[in-house]
Parts: sequence; C-alpha cells; structure tokens
Amino acid sequence: MTAAHTVPSEDPTENGVPSVHSPADHSPAGHSIVTGAGKGVSYNLNGQKLGRKGRDTRERILAATVELLAGAEDEPITMSAVARKASLGMTSLYNYFTDFTELLLAVLEPVQVESETAFVAMLRERWADEDLENRCHAFMLAYHDFWARHSRLLHLRNSMADNRDERIMLQRVRSTMPLIDLFAIQMDGDPSVRAHPAMGMATVLWTGIERTVTMATDVIVTNLLGRERRREPEFYLVPEARLMELVIRDTRLAAARG
Repeated sequence: MTAAHTVPSEDPTENGVPSVHSPADHSPAGHSIVTGAGKGVSYNLNGQKLGRKGRDTRERILAATVELLAGAEDEPITMSAVARKASLGMTSLYNYFTDFTELLLAVLEPVQVESETAFVAMLRERWADEDLENRCHAFMLAYHDFWARHSRLLHLRNSMADNRDERIMLQRVRSTMPLIDLFAIQMDGDPSVRAHPAMGMATVLWTGIERTVTMATDVIVTNLLGRERRREPEFYLVPEARLMELVIRDTRLAAARG
C-alpha cells in the first residue's frame, strides 16, 4: 500500500505571541542580516511550511540575535537570551534552530555574502606594482570597516572556532580559503597547485591580516587593559598594509625569476 502524501501544515503563531513584521534592529546592517538569513528557508524543523507567520517568527529570532550582538559586550548571547529577546518560548525557538551554532550560522550567511562587495572584490583585480602601496592600505581599511560593522559576531565566530565547534570551524575555513587563493593570484601564484610557494605566503599573510583586524576591533582587550592603552586602528592597519605590500612584491619577483 502506498502511503498517502501529506502537505505540511502552515506554521502557526507560537504561544499566542503576535507576529512582528519589523526586525528589532532597524539599522541597515541589522535589517540586511535578518532578511538575507531568511532567503531560501521554506520549512521549520518540524517540516511545517513557513507561511507569513512562520517567516515572521523566524525573522524575530534572527532580529533578536542581531539585537543582542549589537548590545553590551557583557550581555550573554545564548538560546535562552534570544528566546527572551524575541518573546518566544524555548520550544518555539527550537522549531527553527537546533542549537546556538545553527542560529549563528544563519546570521553569518548574509554577512558572508556582504563580504564580497565589502572587500573581497578588491582582490579580484590585479594590483599594479606602482599602485601596490595604495591598494594594500585601501584593502586593510575596507576589511577593518567590515569587521567594525560586525565585530561581536565575527569575534564570537572565531572564539567558537578556537573552541573546536566543528561547524563554525568549517564555516571559517570555507570563508578563508577563497581569500588565500586570491592573494596567491596577486602574488602570481597558482592556487590549483596547493604546494606552490605563493600559497604558503598567502596563508601566512592572511593569518596576520585577520589577527591584526581582530586586535584593532577587540573591545574586550581594551576594557581589560584600560582605554589609555587603546590604539587607533591605523596603528595596526598601516604596518600590516606595509607587510602585505612587501610580501606581494617579493613573491612576485620570486615568481618572475622562476
């Protein structure tokens, strides 16, 4: 006997809480994260088709997460904190996200898309030797600005990756590998040859770039050491841009010599 095909029911408003049509964070960055993270999602975890109410509920969860990320550094970001901020029960929250990692990955997805126009596209054009200094500095400024817009989210991602959250580690690696390839190409290297010297240089270079911007945007370190020890971003960005220039020039020369 063939089992009858059933169409999942539309997800109702949970716990009698009215749906909210506007995200909690009304900033352009917050709105783009919430709307971007909802694209392509048609069902909740119970297999129920997301109607307007279901989509609103999911957006409320994402908006609450973004609002917490924009809040005080000492305000915890947990599933229970998100549920409280979204005025939802924990059961409702788990209808949409199995755990905090899955929720964070949903928030990261549109941020990753934004990175293309924010700084990645700059690498897709070869930087002329005579303009290398300016291009390296401009890249560092753009990358820092991107981190400054999403500072707590990206610091949290890196912290979770450092603590061996495998899904977050995978996201971080996948977002990094194309950048290493692009830097290798800037150095006249061949990314398809993983043992190419330019790939090693690009990997070490990118590690330094990310660490530099991490330090330049780390509010916790500032609070720990005191604001009198705080340095302006240029204190970190200018030296790193110079190192980037030297590495690219040197590796290009080595490639030209064969």
